[in-house]
Amino acid sequence: MPLVRGGNISQDDFVQLADDAPLPEKGAVLVSAARFLADPQVLLQRSDRLGVIWPNNRDLDDLVPHLERIAVVALVFPTFRDGRAYSQARLLRERYAFRGELRATGQVLRDQFVFMLRAGFDAFDVKKQTDAEAFGQTVKRYSVFYQPTGDGRLAAPFRRLQLRHSESASL
Repeated sequence: MPLVRGGNISQDDFVQLADDAPLPEKGAVLVSAARFLADPQVLLQRSDRLGVIWPNNRDLDDLVPHLERIAVVALVFPTFRDGRAYSQARLLRERYAFRGELRATGQVLRDQFVFMLRAGFDAFDVKKQTDAEAFGQTVKRYSVFYQPTGDGRLAAPFRRLQLRHSESASL
C-alpha cells in the first residue's frame, strides 16, 4: 500500500510486525497496541525507531506516558463511518503535544484527506495508487482554513488579526 507523507508518495521505513514475529535487532518497527502494552520497556529500549498501531476503540491513556519515545502512532479507521480516530488525533496533537508522525490507516478515503490533515494526521496509508496521487494534489489545493484544528496552522481569523497587529505596529 502506498504511504503518503507531506503530500508525496513515500517509502515506508517501518516494518509492521505480527504479534508473534520475532523482534529484529535493527530497523524501525510498527507493532500492535497489544504487543506494545504487553512489554513496553523491551520495545522502548531498542535503539531504532518504534511505531505503535493504536485502535480507535482503545483509550489513549495507556499510550500517553510513552509518547516521547514513540516515533509513529498509526490510528485505525476500521470503516469510513467511524471517526473516533479523528478525536484521538486531535487529542494527541493538542492535549498531549505529540510531535511524531501521526499516521491514518485502515479505511482512508480520498474525500476525507483534508479532514484528516486538519485533525493532525501527517501520513496516510492508502489502499490505491490513484488515491495516493489524488492526495498529493488535494494537499496543495487549500492553504487557508477558518476553523482552528490540530494541524498547527493558524486559522484565517487569527491570521487576519496578526496582519492587522503587524501593520499597526509598523505605523
